[in-house]
Amino acid sequence: MKSLLLLLLVASGAFAAAPPNILFMLSDDQAWSGLSCQMHPDMPDSKSSIVQTPNIARLAEQGMRFSAAYAPAPVCSPTRISLQTGRNPAALGWTKAAPPEMGHRLIEGDNRKSIRDDEVTIGNMLKSAGYATAHYGKWHLSGGGPAAHGYDESDGDTGNQDAGPHLPPNPVDIFGMGARAVDFMKRSQAARKPFFIQMSYNALHYPENATPTLIEKYRKLAGGRDDKEVGRAAIAEDLDRGVGELLTKLDAMELSKNTIVIYMSDNGGSNRRTLSGGKGDVWEGGIRVPLIIRGPGIEANSWCHQRVVGYDFFPTFCRWAGGKAALPKQLDGGDLSHLLSGSSDRVGRLREELVFHFPHYQGDSPHSAIFSGNMKLIHFYESGQNQLFDLQADIGESRNLAEAKPELATSLAKQLADYLREVGAAMPKPNPNYDSSKEPARKGGGKGGKKGGKK
Repeated sequence: MKSLLLLLLVASGAFAAAPPNILFMLSDDQAWSGLSCQMHPDMPDSKSSIVQTPNIARLAEQGMRFSAAYAPAPVCSPTRISLQTGRNPAALGWTKAAPPEMGHRLIEGDNRKSIRDDEVTIGNMLKSAGYATAHYGKWHLSGGGPAAHGYDESDGDTGNQDAGPHLPPNPVDIFGMGARAVDFMKRSQAARKPFFIQMSYNALHYPENATPTLIEKYRKLAGGRDDKEVGRAAIAEDLDRGVGELLTKLDAMELSKNTIVIYMSDNGGSNRRTLSGGKGDVWEGGIRVPLIIRGPGIEANSWCHQRVVGYDFFPTFCRWAGGKAALPKQLDGGDLSHLLSGSSDRVGRLREELVFHFPHYQGDSPHSAIFSGNMKLIHFYESGQNQLFDLQADIGESRNLAEAKPELATSLAKQLADYLREVGAAMPKPNPNYDSSKEPARKGGGKGGKKGGKK
């Protein structure tokens, strides 16, 4: 009888562990190789040659690094709406942050700028599961701010500009955000409620706001690089110090044993030595980002090489929270929690292929990409050209295999087009008033299909 009772208690979850706290730290514009810890164990160039981030490196040693993690978009607000809703930016109709560039051969795809009231966010889901929810820093989604979308506390309907006034000793509000987060943790702990905190840091924006002594340090280390790059290195170290202080407070409150900590960037950046492209394009440099996860049961200094994407966190967080509310329909993400225990099973999504859609001019001309296994196809809308790469053998995307593997290239291009049509993705259109003699210079300086977006 006792054995039967024990089995019933276990089956009912009576002995289940308490839901974990979740601390999600999101940096801005930080390259895959932008930290002082490698993002691939066999690639020394997958870390920065000058930036020093010892606290984030320590976090990496304590948890799992993902060598093939992707932001949902190569720019900020589409990634942020995707993280909140678990959807692909193409399906959301939100694929760019900056205003459209005019005067080019194509007119950019339409793009919305505000989260809708009817969109279910991860804040909504975790709050319904009994979590205290907070969002600090850059929201950049309008729609009334985090308070209107499932968050108990926040800094309001903020964007990049809200970080500008914050100067040392609190550059871009890194340490102010940390203080507010610690206070929220203390109150959640006292109330015996699990917490979900998203730290949406503005760094690496406003590099000129970095601590002056760090700017001087990196001016000496940077070997003649421009002031912006020097400042970005300096503010990356400021951010690292803020992360370190926050994790130290987490330890002091004895919360680390039941807190899952995630560190990720919202899009890629300059990857001088490793990846092609950068912010504003879907070459690897624009979308492959650092991702580190530490928490209970995660092996220290471990690695995962499966491809994961930011919108996988929505169902993953819901799984950790153990809430009873049904997941929204049409989620594009899949639960990745099994990977943290060393499983090699693939992440189960609605579609096995990953699609990245950027019908805009920024780092390159309008283009989209589709992944299938290790193969990646990029389609450029100006030229109609396809480029095909084997990322296992060519992470730098330097050898176009489209002519060598025409059937595969054609098949993937069709799958890409079919997906975009199915979700009603906004597409670029011919510009009837195009005048090549008046075309403005492009930020990335490149022509689609010619890797002009490389930075």
